[in-house]
Amino acid sequence: MRFLADMGISPKTVAFLCGLGHDAKHLYEEGLCRASDEEITQKARREQRVLLTSDLGFGDLLAHSAARLPSVIIFRLSSMRPERVNAHLTVILERFSTELAEGAILSVTERRVRVRRLPIHKEAE
Repeated sequence: MRFLADMGISPKTVAFLCGLGHDAKHLYEEGLCRASDEEITQKARREQRVLLTSDLGFGDLLAHSAARLPSVIIFRLSSMRPERVNAHLTVILERFSTELAEGAILSVTERRVRVRRLPIHKEAE
């Protein structure tokens, strides 16, 4: 699987994913530290990468775009230490690979992973 880590994600998590055989890049190493959320989303979509972030704005951006990709994993953990994030990623990769490949927003807390498949359809008003 291919990943793009936002600035709030540790480079150690990128190294962890690469160690598992995934293709993972960090915005910092891509020279995109100051890129807008839209630019980051477009890059992830273009390169078919799952976006890793702690920024809730990406979920809103995708929900309003009606796009199927990129998938986004939003970490809402009390501690964003790499060991904690990596432990959650291990479970996510075991349980939700299909959803990530097909397009989804995963919201991750200490207690659960909420999955919303993309595109998100607006209910009739």
